[in-house]
Amino acid sequence: MNTATPHPVHLVGAGPGDPELLTLKAIKALRQATVALVDDLVHPGVLKFLRRSARVVHVGKRGGCASTPQAFIERLMVAEAQRGERVVRLKGGDPFVFGRGGEEADALRAAGVPVVVVSGLTAGLAGPAALDLPVTDRRHTRGVVLVTGHTGEGDDLEPDWPALARCGLTLVVYMGVARLGRIVQGLQAGGLPEHTPAAVVCSAHTPRQRQALCTLGELVATVQREGLASPAIVVVGDVVQASPYWAAAPVQQPLQAARQREA
Repeated sequence: MNTATPHPVHLVGAGPGDPELLTLKAIKALRQATVALVDDLVHPGVLKFLRRSARVVHVGKRGGCASTPQAFIERLMVAEAQRGERVVRLKGGDPFVFGRGGEEADALRAAGVPVVVVSGLTAGLAGPAALDLPVTDRRHTRGVVLVTGHTGEGDDLEPDWPALARCGLTLVVYMGVARLGRIVQGLQAGGLPEHTPAAVVCSAHTPRQRQALCTLGELVATVQREGLASPAIVVVGDVVQASPYWAAAPVQQPLQAARQREA
């Protein structure tokens, strides 16, 4: 074991998909790395910024799928850093937004390994932007809530969907497709009308990107009909109407009729 102070481990956010959305600081960290621990959702094009001699370890982390145990990843990062390697932990989106970056940073610091966090574009903001959909727009909403629909390993707790329905803010849901029926049910139980605009974008900023815009009441059926699947971001709220894709959504007449009834 190297007795000198280890090089800092860089927790790097790779963004939502497109390698062109990497930050300059992320590229610099990748070019200096000798070992890279890479999540499933990282676009292969991002790895081109690594030096040829860098060792790449795929540690597949994807919500709702079988993944490398978190404790193993943390031990591996510590071991590689203590051997004197320049370690990059490469994660989709941003390390500190539903990326378990906080846990990894704590594990590294507890082992005496310095940490540098390199923020990335989180999918909850960049995903909707792929549809020209602003998650905040003062004409439609006062703010945005980022929330996960995946309860996690051994965790039966989930967000209070009825309370979120009453907050009046845009809801951006990560890892929510597998539990979409339950989420929609909870939001409607909280009073969110079935004609509330909604959007789903899958594999944003990649050649595989697909999307659908509809109403909350049609959300589950639309996702099933279109075969939309993880990785996906779900957006619920009036701000969805700000997307130019909304004008082509097949919901205009039913939505207008529902609002006339409310008025």
